[in-house]
Amino acid sequence: MLNSFLSMKAIDKSFGKVNALKKAEFHLKKGEVHALLGVNGAGKSTLMKVLSGVYEQDMGEIFLEGKKIRIRSPKIAKDLGIFCVYQEVDTAIVLELSVAENILLDSIVAGTNMFISKKKLNSEARKALKQLQAEDIPVEKPAFMLSLAEKQLVLIARALTSSAKVIIFDEPTAPLSLHESTKLFSVIKKLKANGVGCIFISHRLPEVFEICDRITVMSEGMLVGTYNTSQTNQEEIIAAMLGTSYHNDFPVRTQALGNILLHVKDISRGEKVRNISFQVSEGEIVGIVGLVGAGKTELAKTLFGYSPHTEGSIEILGNTLKLKHPNDAIKAGMALIPEERRKEGLFVHETLQTNTSFPNLQNFSRFLFMNKRKEKSFAKVIIERLQIKTNSTETPLVHLSGGNQQKVAIGKWTSLDSVLYLFDEPTKGVDIGAKTDIYRMIREFAEKGKGCLYFSSEIHEVLGISDRILVMYDGQIVKELSRKEATQERILLYASGGKEQ
Repeated sequence: MLNSFLSMKAIDKSFGKVNALKKAEFHLKKGEVHALLGVNGAGKSTLMKVLSGVYEQDMGEIFLEGKKIRIRSPKIAKDLGIFCVYQEVDTAIVLELSVAENILLDSIVAGTNMFISKKKLNSEARKALKQLQAEDIPVEKPAFMLSLAEKQLVLIARALTSSAKVIIFDEPTAPLSLHESTKLFSVIKKLKANGVGCIFISHRLPEVFEICDRITVMSEGMLVGTYNTSQTNQEEIIAAMLGTSYHNDFPVRTQALGNILLHVKDISRGEKVRNISFQVSEGEIVGIVGLVGAGKTELAKTLFGYSPHTEGSIEILGNTLKLKHPNDAIKAGMALIPEERRKEGLFVHETLQTNTSFPNLQNFSRFLFMNKRKEKSFAKVIIERLQIKTNSTETPLVHLSGGNQQKVAIGKWTSLDSVLYLFDEPTKGVDIGAKTDIYRMIREFAEKGKGCLYFSSEIHEVLGISDRILVMYDGQIVKELSRKEATQERILLYASGGKEQ
């Protein structure tokens, strides 16, 4: 392609008999923000791993600034000026090092700053954070003490300290608040103005249309098409991703609700959970919506016994619970699908079969020995019921896409027949097709009389799936809205700390 700053032409990549990339194409202009989209398993991550040196292509050519290049390792990619800011921040952050050491890590490892003083190191790190308008992050602070959003900003700052020509942003806004995302977009615009090519991978179409100049869509390892953002719309892009027209409609639920299942009375824990009261009925889906930092995850973990409440009470079917540990919540009939599935919800290096049986080992064991046949049979049921894309129950979860991992994180609880399901950001980093499957699963739980709590910062999702909506701000529930009363504007007003006149 003419005037392309970076060109990837006819890229093939296979893993055994699986063809992950088939004549894949991608072309990036200098000083362009270019989205790379596709459902989980479309090949976009594999293509970017070829570009960043994690994998080497089997066939095809890569050109940078008109010169043919061969990227055989991540170090070569970085030497060429190609950097990646990953979604899974803990895989790229060294938790024991300071913020400054993490930001300057590439130059320290390369030996270019081997004898740099701590004072100079901290000074360089502050300069990078200043570009992100994130000067409030202390550069001497250990990385393990940072929030998810702060870790993401540190990774972006790391890329800024090098002479980057191309930066791959892999779901960069997933852990960020609206305010932090806005700051990130201003940084990306500065990079664009300085001639840096930015590749933007996201499942959030509104932000793709806000920040990107062009959009490339992939499916089944191949290029579907490249579109000028100003000349297309979300419906056309979704149709390209799915290979069919798509209507993101949430069918109206008319199911009658049962008895009160969960009764939360005035519970508090620290500053993030303050004097919270609400109820959930059998067969009801209650959305708890708030911006990043509102306290949603803290509330979910408090209900599940991770961090016991210091005041108030929690009842299930009229029985007051004493929650000192998640095991107490599980025995009471609760299941939590946590926000950080790879860190808290799954054993990603274990097999699908091992993960699905784990919550209820007693059901799959006899005299301390696992009943492998029963365990495998249950895993097959989960694969079929949840349409998980894998050809074996022995597949390690690390080889599954994010959407399929999330299906396992939900499906593993079905062996316990829990009465209350807590979903914390269940569609984070999940493609449109997998989202539809997850919505269907949640509705099926509700239709069986289960109670469902849907914690999310994605307002349109909460609007679509919930029977009733609770809005959180600063550790408190500040508004309750029925499905008829709720609008995106009203929710955002309350979630931002505002009040209606």
